Amino acid sequence: MGRVTSRTPVLRIRGPQHTTRPDTVAAEEPLEIRLNGTPLAVTMRTPGDDFDLVHGFLATEGVIHGSDDVAGLRYCDSVDADGRNTYNVVDVDLAPGVPIPDTGLERNFYTSSSCGVCGKASIDAIRTKTSYDVAGDRVRLPLEVLLALPDRLRAAQQVFDKTGGLHAAGLFTAAGELLALREDVGRHNAVDKVVGDGVREGRLPLAAHVLMVSGRASFELTQKAAMAGIPVLAAVSAPSSLAVELAREVGITLVGFLRGDGCNVYTHTERIQLAPEN
Repeated sequence: MGRVTSRTPVLRIRGPQHTTRPDTVAAEEPLEIRLNGTPLAVTMRTPGDDFDLVHGFLATEGVIHGSDDVAGLRYCDSVDADGRNTYNVVDVDLAPGVPIPDTGLERNFYTSSSCGVCGKASIDAIRTKTSYDVAGDRVRLPLEVLLALPDRLRAAQQVFDKTGGLHAAGLFTAAGELLALREDVGRHNAVDKVVGDGVREGRLPLAAHVLMVSGRASFELTQKAAMAGIPVLAAVSAPSSLAVELAREVGITLVGFLRGDGCNVYTHTERIQLAPEN
């Protein structure tokens, strides 16, 4: 398995003090996903929880709908110059009857750690593609629980403490219980890893749950939440215009700038239970 972090020498400048010292940085390596031996996608990710990542990616792309759609998966023999397995290629055997997607119809399945689903901008396509009634989810989220999520997410980020360079995604209950947390150089990978954990545990759809992310709320993260049946997406930073439009269309409560004692709720505000005013 590839390393989550690596060490590199840096020139450290702090005012008048200049020192050379080793520093820890987040690892970033390619992961190629194959279906029945045929290349499907390449994503730049932080090694670790790769099988969760693959399950989540396939689920949020609509290739699979649950763990039963996967007959098996394994690391292929991709080797480096020294003949060691890089663990950077995963081959998935789909269950009988599960169709292999035609990647040429929609987009190239290459994603970078910052890109996600670049080139896929059809809100109508996502709204009709998801199998779950997100809009019908009647979960209610107390405001005090919502405001506590960033600190709970941050407290669980072990690799971030070492590198300062990883995104995080956490799946919470409406009571604020953290069920799964994953870190990655790519925000969309972190979400796929969380969703993939739910797929492998047979918990999809992730109804009545909150997806909390450490960065911004982009279109691709909103799409992934919709495909997993998650009714509330909360982000520390800002949403994009397409994220707001998609959330409104599919029925997701989209929260941005969630920090301290405040936030902005952009769509489906009825799910947030405000404290009674004095």
